[in-house]
Amino acid sequence: MIEKHIVLEDIDPVIFYGVNNANIQMIKALYPKLRIVARGNAIKVMGDEEEMCAFEGSILALEKHCAQYNSLKEEVILDIVKGKTPQVEKTGDVIVYSVTGKPITPRSANQLKLVQEYEKNDMLIATGPAGSGKTYTAIALAVRSLKNKEIKKIILSRPAVEAGEKLGFLPGDMKDKTDPYLQPLYDALQDMIPAAKLKEYMELNVIQIAPLAFMRGRTLNDAVVILDEAQNTTTQQIKMFLTRMGTNTKMIVTGDMTQIDLPASQTSGLVQALKILKGVKGISFIEMNKRDIVRHKLVTRIVEAYEKYDEKLHTTAKERKTTDTASKKDK
Repeated sequence: MIEKHIVLEDIDPVIFYGVNNANIQMIKALYPKLRIVARGNAIKVMGDEEEMCAFEGSILALEKHCAQYNSLKEEVILDIVKGKTPQVEKTGDVIVYSVTGKPITPRSANQLKLVQEYEKNDMLIATGPAGSGKTYTAIALAVRSLKNKEIKKIILSRPAVEAGEKLGFLPGDMKDKTDPYLQPLYDALQDMIPAAKLKEYMELNVIQIAPLAFMRGRTLNDAVVILDEAQNTTTQQIKMFLTRMGTNTKMIVTGDMTQIDLPASQTSGLVQALKILKGVKGISFIEMNKRDIVRHKLVTRIVEAYEKYDEKLHTTAKERKTTDTASKKDK
């Protein structure tokens, strides 16, 4: 009789073992000649060497399946233990699977373009209205690269620009003050990575979420780096960010030109970058619009209403200017 320890590295043990440990109990029943003890992310197994080799192969295959699909069903366990390929429903252009096992796919033409351009270019700049899926799709791509071990870390950043409330007035330390600005990034990650695994990744700095100011002086290698809400960067900040790029790194910059919260005297760094970087090889530009909005249908109507209002203001201002010019000529 021999003993072996197997460590589950890439998955959340809660998902792997199943509700009320149903999965691990099933696995134990399928290998009656072995004594199996599972605690945390470690499995201790004792028994016949030949049986143990088959067991280890099955566990590694099950771990791989669980890491990819964020789920492990009884029929999958049976197929893998019997040496069959599990039947998985094909769902178009899947980026990753959510924590509930549902496929996350591009839901519009421009989201699909973002996915396709990610394969071809090392830097992407995606602009568009609220709800068009820029940030969510970008984070899904980053999570996929991490799962596939194409990179070693994900770095997510946002400029901490106030929209009416000053940072200094918020309670707590710097993390407490900046976390509200970074919450949308946490929300997306929580959809795609099981809670225990996400906590581990963040403790080990495999996933880093930080305000833009924390990027200064760094060289970012082997990573996917996402800058969200880039319309609120200054010209100096976005230049600083873009020049952090190291080897085997991809950068995705997202922003919404209609939601610039900078003082009127400051130029948006993203607006300037779009002009300066146009035509630079290796950079892809994806421009989303209201047809890409995948939130509640009211969001599209709200965006349209504001567009009409802005057009009306612009037309009124233009007419007033024309009238003023004509009046001056008459005098």
